[in-house]
Amino acid sequence: MNALFLAAKEVCEFMTERRWEFCIIGGLAVQRWGEPRTTMDAGITLLSGWGDEENYVTAILDHFQPRIADGRAFALSSRVLLIRASNGKDVDIALGALEFEATMVRRALAAPVEFAPGLVLPCCTAEDLFVMKAFAARPRDWLDAEGIVTRQPVLDKEYILEHLTLLCELKEAPEILERAACLLGEKP
Repeated sequence: MNALFLAAKEVCEFMTERRWEFCIIGGLAVQRWGEPRTTMDAGITLLSGWGDEENYVTAILDHFQPRIADGRAFALSSRVLLIRASNGKDVDIALGALEFEATMVRRALAAPVEFAPGLVLPCCTAEDLFVMKAFAARPRDWLDAEGIVTRQPVLDKEYILEHLTLLCELKEAPEILERAACLLGEKP
C-alpha cells in the first residue's frame, strides 16, 4: 500500500477511536474522483466546530509530530494542523466548522470509499471535492475541478452550485461561481 495512504489510514484510525467526524479531502480525494496526480500530503477535514479547536489540536499533537515550529499556534490561527504520521509522511488537517464542511463530512461518513483492498476511508464526494477545489480557486485547483468533471459524467450540479453560491457570497467572489458554472456546463 502507498505510504501516503498508510499515513492517512493511521490518522483516520486515531480519529475514529475518538469518534470524531472527519473525511479525506485534497490530493487523495482527487485520486478517487478526478484526474489522478501526485500529491505530497494527505488531506483531512476534521469537524472541530467553533471554540473547541484547541482540544482537538492538543489531542492530535499529543500523538503526532507537528511539521512546523509552534504547530499549535499555527493551527489555532489558520485552522490547519500540519502533522507528520509515524511513517514520516505529511498530513494536513483542516479544522472544519462551516455548515458546508459538516454536510461534506457527514456525506463522506455515510458512504466510505475503498481506495485499495482493505483500505476503506470516509472520502468527500465528487461534488464536495468540486466545491472545495472551485472555492480555493488556485490554478491547480481549477485543473482538479476540470478533472472531476471529466471523470465523473454524472454530478449533482444543483448541489454543487447551491453550496458554492453560499461560500462565494462569504468570500465575495462571484467570479468563482461563474467559472465553476461554466465548467459544469451551466449558466451562472
